[in-house]
Amino acid sequence: KSVADVLEFFASLPEPEEILALRPAKGLQQKIDQLLEKNRREGLNESEEQLWASYEFIEHLVRIAKAKALKQLKK
Repeated sequence: KSVADVLEFFASLPEPEEILALRPAKGLQQKIDQLLEKNRREGLNESEEQLWASYEFIEHLVRIAKAKALKQLKK
């Protein structure tokens, strides 16, 4: 899923099982992998740093949502 897709997904108030099944779309995962590799090789420019920060923020939200979903399922 793209960043916008993830936000729309959370806005739809998904079930815990749907949250736990959430994975990045292939294209998004490829972009993340490219940024990681470029950062290792030569570093990121300012726009890439901003993009990376947005990915980190979304990843943080997803981790929180998955932790809460798992808690709900264990009740």
